[in-house]
Formats: sequence, structure tokens, C-alpha cells
Amino acid sequence: MKNKNPDYLSPAGKPAPIPPAFQVPALPRFYLPIAEKGRVFRHRNFRLFFFGQLVSVVGTWMQSTALQWLVYQLTNSQSSLGLVTFLNFLPVLLISFFMGVLVDRLPKRKLLILTQSSFMILAITLAVLTFTGLVEYWHILALAFLVGIVNALDMPARQAFYVELVDREDLTVAIGLNSALFNSARIIGPAIAGLIVGWIGEAPAFAINAVTFLAVIFALLLMRVGSDQIQPARGKGFSDLLQGLRYLAGEKQIFGLVAMVALVSFVGAPYMVLLPVFARDILQIGAEGFGQLMAAHGIGALIGALGVIFFGSRLGRGNILISARALMGLAVFALAVSPYPWLSMVALALAGYAYITQLILTNTLIQGIVPDALRGRVMSAFTWALGGFFPLGSLLIGVIGDQIGAQNAAILISLGCLVLTAVNLVVFPAMKEL
Repeated sequence: MKNKNPDYLSPAGKPAPIPPAFQVPALPRFYLPIAEKGRVFRHRNFRLFFFGQLVSVVGTWMQSTALQWLVYQLTNSQSSLGLVTFLNFLPVLLISFFMGVLVDRLPKRKLLILTQSSFMILAITLAVLTFTGLVEYWHILALAFLVGIVNALDMPARQAFYVELVDREDLTVAIGLNSALFNSARIIGPAIAGLIVGWIGEAPAFAINAVTFLAVIFALLLMRVGSDQIQPARGKGFSDLLQGLRYLAGEKQIFGLVAMVALVSFVGAPYMVLLPVFARDILQIGAEGFGQLMAAHGIGALIGALGVIFFGSRLGRGNILISARALMGLAVFALAVSPYPWLSMVALALAGYAYITQLILTNTLIQGIVPDALRGRVMSAFTWALGGFFPLGSLLIGVIGDQIGAQNAAILISLGCLVLTAVNLVVFPAMKEL
């Protein structure tokens, strides 16, 4: 006969209290958000993409840092720095909307394999030209434009790909983690590049970047996907494009978010173009110091990304967006007037925090609204706003910097950010309620 009252039940039939010696302490409240956010890694494809990118993006930041230094060494011109950035992002401005149509029609994983392979070939070309001593400024301009063409496809494809890697409830965390990864690489890559350029030159940084693309390419090849078939065309490419534009114009919230990203990219973000000038001529800290300035910017951006991951759903996102734009202006002003490298690094950390916070919040708000059928086209609009207006502002601020000096140009940028904050409150007042 079975025992009707096992020893793990009390006489009333309820579970008996666990002796203190066998009780497991409760998980501290501090760790609960970490466990909750970390569940995104249960998705195998996301894990592969995340860690593949972690390697690749470090290399990308190494190349970006070394290339800016090489251009300024070759030309001694702020306008030349601005022109490289302009050509690098010009294709995003011109063709990213059309690329969004391709992203909605073609398998995104195969598109990303194509773009990453193209980036690798272009990095190899730059490394060979620099190793052999044949590199000239026009080579850099041509390669920057080709990289921009690939970027115009890669950026919307990458943004739209996340919804295929994770569940909807994990999408915000996935986007935030991607940004945290990107900005962790922004800390590591420039610091390594500064050391490499200071010791043995720019070419090894370009070569290392080429090799790192293999990590994300292999990750994409290892993914298990339900289907990589080409999606049937729903209409002509131009009609698909118009459909996306009509949706964008009709959704006031999305239109306001995209419009403000475009304005911030044009007015505020070009302070990055001036950093080689601050490092070499104003602060006089050389290539290694330039890497440290870039790394400080990355540290601030990483803190911003982590803040959104852990606290973005608990705080008013619209108010954070607007506050970040004001903080960005104040931080750039501090950079402009700073006579000390450590103070410039603090200012850049604050600028990085403010800039990336508003980008992640904008991205996640758009992704939460847009339907899947239009995701590629709407994210191409976000890409267009983010990367398309940045080259125009960079070219303009480079020309202005040559005329009035980098510090005065930075002051203009800071004032522009503060004006944009006021414009945001007047033209899109509902944004603070998001």
C-alpha cells in the first residue's frame, strides 16, 4: 500500500517547508534583467550572427580609424576628410530606397553573404595598394565610393534581417545588443588601429580587416534557415518603391522619427570627421591618441546601448530621444573648447552616448510599428536618413573647418544640435510622448 502522506508533504497535504540548509537563495534583483535580456541568445542563428559580427566589426573600425589617419597624412586637409566620408555614404543617399525593394524581394542571408564578400575584396585591394606604397588619394576616393554602394544594400538588409533571427518579443534586445556589439568594437578597433598605425603603418590594419570578414561570412553560411528562395515580385520595382514612400508619408510617427534622424545626421554627426584634426594639430597626441579618442567615443556609445537594453522599456523613450539630442550638442561644445586630451575623451564619451541612444531608440520604435511586408523599404528609409545625410554634412563641415578652423566648426555643430532639439519640440511635439 502506498504511503498516502509522503515525507515531502505536510499532514495537510501541502508541501513541507524546505530545511534552511537546503534552501537555494533567491536570485538578486540586479541579475534578473540580465537573465531576461540574455534569453535572446537561445536563438542559434542570432548567436552565429552576433559573434561573427563581433569579429568583423572590430576589423571595420580598425580600417576606418587607419584610413582617416592615412587621408589626413596624405592631404593635410579637412576638406579631404569630408570628401572621403561624402563619397563613402553618397550611394546610401542616392540608391538606398531602391535597395530596400531588393531587400524585400530577395533572401536577406544571401544578400549579406554577397555584401560581406564584397567588403572583404575591397579591403584586400586597399591593403595591397598601401603595402606596395602605390596608394594615392584618388584610390581612396574610388574605394570609398565602391564601399558606399555595397553599404547601400548591406545596411537595410542587415536591419531587416533581425526579425528573421529572433522572436518579436526579443527584437528590441537584439537590436540593442547589435548596437552594443558595434560600439564595443568601436572601443577595441580604434585602440588597436592606433597602436598598429603608430608602430608599423596603416596597411596591416587594412589587411586584418579583410580577414575578419570571414567570421561573419562563415556565420551566415552555418545558419539554418527555413527558406532562401527568392520572394515572388508583388509588382514592378518602381511601384513597390512608391508603396513604401506612401506608407512612410502616411505614418506620422515614423515620418517624424526618420526626418529627425536625417537632420541629426546632417547637422550633428559630422563632428567625427574633425577628430583627426583634433588629435594631430590641436591636442597633439598623434595616431595612438587618435585611437584613444575614437575608443572614448565608443565607450560612451556602448554605455548608451546597454542603457537602452536594460532600461529603455521602463523610461519614456520620446523624452530620452529629445534629451539625448540636447546632450549631444553640449558634449560637442565641450570637445571644441577642451585644451586637455582627457577632457576631450570625456566629451566624446558623452557625445557617443547621446548619439547612439537616439539611434537605437529610433530604430526599435520604427521596427515595432512597420509591417513585415514593408520592412526592407522602411528600413532603407532609416538607412537613407542615417547614412545619406551624413556625407553632405561631413563635406560641408570639412570645407567650413578649412576656412574657420576645426574648433569653430565644432562649435557650429554644437549650436546646430541645440537648435534641432528645439525644432523637434516644435514640429514633432508628440514624439516626447512615445
